[in-house]
Amino acid sequence: MNKKLKPAPKFRSESEERKFWETHSTDEYLDWSKSQAVRFPNLKPSTQSISIRLPVSLLERIKIEANKRDVPYQSLIKVWLSEKLA
Repeated sequence: MNKKLKPAPKFRSESEERKFWETHSTDEYLDWSKSQAVRFPNLKPSTQSISIRLPVSLLERIKIEANKRDVPYQSLIKVWLSEKLA
């Protein structure tokens, strides 16, 4: 497809750019047939704090297991939850 593409405009702020792309198609500015998938392995996923009530005995057992593995107990909980969902 040899369609003439428009040059992408210059934006003064991210907000201005966001508003522009909400009302314009990228097809007029980019040739998506030449796009490639990329990975950003060093980016950390966004996290959100939550509160969860656990029985004291369960939390103590988790902390013991984390101590055996020499990892923070909250990290161990995240690993276990991720494994369970996989």
